Amino acid sequence: MSSEAPEPEAPASTDDERVSAKLFGEYEIDGIEYSDPSTRRYITVTPIAHTMGRHSEKQFKKSEISIVERLINRLMQTEENTGKKQQATRIVREAFEIVEDRTEENPVQVLVTAVENAGPREETVRLKYGGISVPKAVDVGPQRRVDQALKFIAQGTMNASFKSTTPAEEALANQLAGAANYDLNAYPINQKEEQERVAAAAR
Repeated sequence: MSSEAPEPEAPASTDDERVSAKLFGEYEIDGIEYSDPSTRRYITVTPIAHTMGRHSEKQFKKSEISIVERLINRLMQTEENTGKKQQATRIVREAFEIVEDRTEENPVQVLVTAVENAGPREETVRLKYGGISVPKAVDVGPQRRVDQALKFIAQGTMNASFKSTTPAEEALANQLAGAANYDLNAYPINQKEEQERVAAAAR
């Protein structure tokens, strides 16, 4: 007769215990759809909205940061919000709530679609021929397309809320919803179309 005690069985895991992390504790990050395969690898979606500059010293590693945090960082690059990450994070969180109420969609999906739509595919560079500057149309790399889209969204938010009765969070929600719907009156889409129009004329 063996004197060894039987090993205790591991408790069975239940589906209730498998809780996936959510952005801001509210929004799902699984099942995000990408319509543009060229920018997909440069649009990272994670439940973390503040990495404390983890990738700041690594060149070209910014694409590993969550697209939401990159939007927050872009909003800080203004006179009013410089260095105020908590304030910028609050603006994004409240803007997401407004987007969810208006569209009844996941605001993370709305942001991804807005970035894909607002990224210009062509821009112009200046080439010098014998001392004369000549504009030349060039294709835009996918990483720069994402950078430009975030820039346009942040600029549109700043323009709509600075010295205005429109709160920043509402202005941001308007920019995201407009860009996601490809509204030509939205600042990000307007800037993208203008940049591509100038590039087309320089071909």
